[in-house]
Amino acid sequence: MTQYTPFIPAEILARHSFDLDAPLTTPHPSVHSWFKRSLDVLGSLVGLFILTIIFVPIAIAIKLDSPGPVLYKQKRCGLQGRHITIYKFRTMVRDADQLKAQLQKQGGQPFFVKEGQDPRITRVGQVLRRTSLDEFPQFWNVLKGEMSLVGTRPPTLDEVVYYADHHWQRLNVKPGLTGEWQVNGRSSITDFEEIVRLDLRYQQQWHPLYDLVVLWKTVQVVLKGTGAS
Repeated sequence: MTQYTPFIPAEILARHSFDLDAPLTTPHPSVHSWFKRSLDVLGSLVGLFILTIIFVPIAIAIKLDSPGPVLYKQKRCGLQGRHITIYKFRTMVRDADQLKAQLQKQGGQPFFVKEGQDPRITRVGQVLRRTSLDEFPQFWNVLKGEMSLVGTRPPTLDEVVYYADHHWQRLNVKPGLTGEWQVNGRSSITDFEEIVRLDLRYQQQWHPLYDLVVLWKTVQVVLKGTGAS
């Protein structure tokens, strides 16, 4: 069983109802939760099947384009602040995490939100991100129950250090492969508060059919390449 490490500060826990020892479930009514989980399992199995087909050609392209591993893994904050390890096809240069700190300092922002062309992204990485193929390994996270097909954007560990109280409400649901942020601009949204607003709106408006709507919009956005970077 996956081990989770809570990252939410004690002072935040005192003001919110997070139960870090509870099983990984969504805060929705039981029938709706069953529907959402069933959709996640079905969708992740389909996604993983497609992944078995595209893995080898993508892996070859990544290795030929730049040195480094095929897959990139990173710790993120999931439901109720639990640490999860997400997987993606590598789209950046090998020392991307070190360069991130430099770019944050230059931009003067505690929240790293990409504006324009990120110099860390490789040539193959640009294609993978534009088509969202880099996200396919995360179907494994969905199958394990750490993520959902639709949810909020999973924050990085260094990002949540700067969270205000209302930002923590994003962690009331599982992070998703897609969500309001992705279908309403993706990387073209550079205002962190707008991302938070969209994530909280998803929680407020959630309904089983709403996930299907977001998934359909995601397909349209990916095919059009809207807001991709």
